[in-house]
Amino acid sequence: CFRRVFAKMVKPLVKHNIVKKRKKKFIRHQSDQFMRIARSSWRRPKGIDSRVRRRFKGQIKMANIGYGTNKKYRHVLPCGFLKFRVSNVKELEVLLMHNRTYAAEIAHNVSLKKRKEIVLRAAQLNIKVINAKAKITTQENE
Repeated sequence: CFRRVFAKMVKPLVKHNIVKKRKKKFIRHQSDQFMRIARSSWRRPKGIDSRVRRRFKGQIKMANIGYGTNKKYRHVLPCGFLKFRVSNVKELEVLLMHNRTYAAEIAHNVSLKKRKEIVLRAAQLNIKVINAKAKITTQENE
């Protein structure tokens, strides 16, 4: 009976083509020269003579607000939905009127028994669950 739950899928109200202005990560200046900053995240160069800060030609690009995602598409998953974390069946009821905009994501600390209840109720309410098969398939195999 559990396999039939995934038969009918909910489609998002509007599915946009998400445009990324830049796919590469912004690397920290001189991170290729020093091992101590090789794996660190982006930091803005602040030196008075810094070539990167002064935006000289041929230097690494600096992160700025122009690379930001359009507000309309921010936090939208590739499937076209926005995420909504759910811990129990009662929280799932909130998505009843918004099932074409939001998809439920079951929290990581929810037990197998509660997960099954959430997935079955979501199927009744026609709500997409992103991680519906998460712990269910791994614990059934054991």
